[in-house]
Amino acid sequence: MSALQKIEATRYALVDALALQDWDAIGRLDLECRACVESVLVETSADHAGLRENLEALMGVYRQLLSATRQVRDDTASEIRHVKQASNAAKVYRLFR
Repeated sequence: MSALQKIEATRYALVDALALQDWDAIGRLDLECRACVESVLVETSADHAGLRENLEALMGVYRQLLSATRQVRDDTASEIRHVKQASNAAKVYRLFR
């Protein structure tokens, strides 16, 4: 399998992992993707158009990943704020019991 094919396969796997929000798989695939990109930079490929297309598609997947991780981060922060508010309310309630 050429480096270009590896990038494409990894990109598809990243899309699938993102759809499932499988963050462990995304982490592993990210490392794999980095290695693929490094190897494609070393490999002399005549298919520059295919390489460009695959790398642009990969960038699109990473944009989606960034958006998804930001959303998860914001949701988690919101949940933590709600837990802290509930905890503070419980403390106040206990004071006046």
